[in-house]
Amino acid sequence: MTAEQLRNSILQEATSGRLVPQDPNDEPASVLLQRIREEKARLVKEKKLKAKDIVVTPITVDDIPYEIPNSWEWVRVKELFNVCSARRVHEKDWRSSGIPFYRAREIGKLAEFGHVDNDLYIDQELYNEFSKSGVPQENDLMVTAVGTLGRVYVVKANEIFYYKDGSVLCMENRFGINAKFAKLVIESPVFVSQYIGESQGTTVATLTMVRMNEYLLPLPPLAEQKRIVAKLEELLPIVEQYGKAQKELDELNAALPARLRQSILQEAIQGKLVPQDENENSDGLKAHLLQAVNNSPFKKKWNSEPFEEDELPFDIPDNWTWIRLGDIVYTQTGLSYSKGDLEKKVSNPIRVLRGGNIQSGSWCTKDDDVMIAPEFVKKDIFLKKNSFITPAVTSLEHLGKTALIREDHNDIVAGGFVLYLMPYDDRNDGLMEYLAYFFQSAFYNSFCKTITNKSGQAFWNISREKLLKLPIPLPPLAEQKRIVAKIEELFEQIDKIFI
Repeated sequence: MTAEQLRNSILQEATSGRLVPQDPNDEPASVLLQRIREEKARLVKEKKLKAKDIVVTPITVDDIPYEIPNSWEWVRVKELFNVCSARRVHEKDWRSSGIPFYRAREIGKLAEFGHVDNDLYIDQELYNEFSKSGVPQENDLMVTAVGTLGRVYVVKANEIFYYKDGSVLCMENRFGINAKFAKLVIESPVFVSQYIGESQGTTVATLTMVRMNEYLLPLPPLAEQKRIVAKLEELLPIVEQYGKAQKELDELNAALPARLRQSILQEAIQGKLVPQDENENSDGLKAHLLQAVNNSPFKKKWNSEPFEEDELPFDIPDNWTWIRLGDIVYTQTGLSYSKGDLEKKVSNPIRVLRGGNIQSGSWCTKDDDVMIAPEFVKKDIFLKKNSFITPAVTSLEHLGKTALIREDHNDIVAGGFVLYLMPYDDRNDGLMEYLAYFFQSAFYNSFCKTITNKSGQAFWNISREKLLKLPIPLPPLAEQKRIVAKIEELFEQIDKIFI
């Protein structure tokens, strides 16, 4: 059970008369209700209240949602409170100091936190004018009527503020109802269900004075109202603590699969995931890769440099070796295009991938992908098997995400802000699969953060020159395959446990 469900369950018990025992010595709610009716009749005679304001829609058996104790009564809101709204405050009357002016958002924060950083005010003179027709008083209930409906704030003693018409309702509490009890009732599931049901299908959900007056409330004796409030003040802080603990646990459970994967990947690239075979060595593989660079027409200006001792981030097994990324791949930028290139209608367009298509280890297509005519695309930039794509200009969220292309795609290219990592020798599937997992490691992500420059407010440029100097721990080819198989086995187990 979630903390919210537990809280709602307790509120339901409280508003059903099951949270605290009834006391036969309590004055029944029927007597309190009769006293309120007599007081209203007196106010009508004194012309302080209009006769129509005491006319209440009768409650039928079908209206009653559940049974309550015999000492309780079902009543409509109108019988206990005077539901009213504010007078209009125009934007020209807003001030930077003076009497606080609250909208639904401020009342919602007051209801949740008991305080709010307010930035709207009205003049004292205007507040004095509004006071003639009524302003919030101690123990009145302020209820949010737009946005998040039904947030309730109880006005404190000597508190002075005004509120926005239409977005906040004031429930004037003039007949001695326990304000804290009334707040919990209005926030209870049964009361909420009354206006939530009416809001279904509407463009903007709102609470109105007319509807609020008609909603039903369970009314206990005054003494029991106090006992219920006291019990809730004892229980709800415990529920809040439970909610915080539950949130921390949920966050841990959500993060744990990713942490486990990162731990596995770190063990893998440090040679700790599978045992080494003393008959295997990565020197021959490294020599083969360096020879492929020397034989390649794409070598260009790349020259491998010996590693400095402080470049190597961790120890690796003796039969492994370090190699730079530039000794395995060369870089190529994606397709540059203009808006005009996209406007041409063609029957067989080429799909252009952008940074958002790239995930950790894989990529996907999207409904909003750019589509371009084949005439604008050079064949040498179609997605090729055993190459990688990674964002060259991206947000921190996508920084370092690198996807392995496992098949040739003659109808898909990457865009200009995406970098291709093209292997000098594209025949080594095992190495590419090992690199695909290496690119998902926390070490690689951290390295990418050290080789970027800020581009505008939210984007980062990756330095291709620095990226090619990335140190890669290179296991023997046979061990690479064992590592990949073990990672896939463990990742599958994680998925079964957490998904």
